[in-house]
Amino acid sequence: MLRLGVSQGGKNRRRGKNENDDDKRELVFREDGQEYAQVIKMLGNGRLEAMCFDGEKRLAHIRGKMRKKVCIVLALIRILSDRPSKSGVD
Repeated sequence: MLRLGVSQGGKNRRRGKNENDDDKRELVFREDGQEYAQVIKMLGNGRLEAMCFDGEKRLAHIRGKMRKKVCIVLALIRILSDRPSKSGVD
């Protein structure tokens, strides 16, 4: 049986630290096919309800790249990309 010493730590010690917290990012403006929206409700499973600036309430899906890396908070304003909905799907 191998025991780790007190100073060695476990799995979390080997994981490393995120040093990118202080980096400044450029402000991203909306483009064609995108809309500003305010988060109303988190629904779970990567989905949220958002009120767009054009006055419509929409169901939004958080893309996989942003899912675990970006914190989505209520009342925050985000950019949503518009995708055509599938018609005929129940």
